[in-house]
Amino acid sequence: MIYDSSLDHLAGRILDGGRITADEALQIYRGAPLNELGLLADARRQQKKAAAYDGRGNQIVTYIVDRNINYTNVCNVHCKFCAFYRTETDAERYVLGREELAKKIENLVAVGGTQILLQGGHHPKLGIEFYLDLLGFIKARFPQVNVHGFSPPEFNHFAEVFKLPLAEVIRRFKDAGLGSIPGGGAEILVDRVRDHIAPKKCRTDDWLRVMQCAHEQGLRSSATMMFGHVETVEDRIEHLQRLRNLQDKTGGFTAFICWTFQSEHTKLRAEPVGSHEYLRTQALARIFLDNFDNVQASWVTQGPKIAQLALKFGANDFGGLMMEENVVSSAGATFHVTIEEMKRLIAELGCEPRQRDNWYRLLN
Repeated sequence: MIYDSSLDHLAGRILDGGRITADEALQIYRGAPLNELGLLADARRQQKKAAAYDGRGNQIVTYIVDRNINYTNVCNVHCKFCAFYRTETDAERYVLGREELAKKIENLVAVGGTQILLQGGHHPKLGIEFYLDLLGFIKARFPQVNVHGFSPPEFNHFAEVFKLPLAEVIRRFKDAGLGSIPGGGAEILVDRVRDHIAPKKCRTDDWLRVMQCAHEQGLRSSATMMFGHVETVEDRIEHLQRLRNLQDKTGGFTAFICWTFQSEHTKLRAEPVGSHEYLRTQALARIFLDNFDNVQASWVTQGPKIAQLALKFGANDFGGLMMEENVVSSAGATFHVTIEEMKRLIAELGCEPRQRDNWYRLLN
């Protein structure tokens, strides 16, 4: 399968369902042609999703109908790669009101949506009651909608601002209605890289500590990677290693999603990478993360056609409808999809499109 005979043993181990090391991941990333890396990733996908077929023998590819809601754009960590945040004194700053929030969720429910991704900046003035009331309002008004909310950097910020232990903050948010935690703010889980692109944001161990604490309390979460800026391939693999180690311990990650850095209007001086690098990295992630069941394609940064191709490079999920996306689009991503377009792109590959919830339970 691999033209480089020195990689044949690695390919054989992957095809047999075996685990590879970080050094082996680097070796196969550098040595395998793109199409062969994709074939290995697709084999790993089949190993993890062996039962994901419909009654006619077609592979099931899932998607979720969701909406991103940023409750505030005020943030005091000033990440170099972010074009979305505003300071407390900027004219464009906002904190979303309850009725505007409700209108957004009503629009989601009207098209069959089941989840909101609720995230914001690190607002220095909002207290814990704001967040608990916010969660309570959503769950009382929309009990059928899962709140997939607040990233690990936000939780570290909350613990500091509220002067409460991290575990207590997570427990109180869960009791108020939080259903799961997104993997935002991971960027690259290597402190040397984080010091360059987001020096005020939480460290690698802090990000992982939030996820472990959440998993121990029964909250599931996703895991992410934003790459293609100042990191090396070795850094990406170290990031994957940290995720795999925690997944071995807790089993709490539902899915992995990676996307490429978008540079427009940001302060980070880096040349963005293209779809070739995206597909290679996603394929490697699927191969290396042998304890993750699900990998999402990223149409938001790559566009619908590359996201469709990503389903041949290890992804088994097309991601979300994302009726509203503000953060990545602020940095130049302008792609949009409809439910019908997602279903069509999946069906074109001979697969069966099925709507899911956050826990990958099929809804239709």
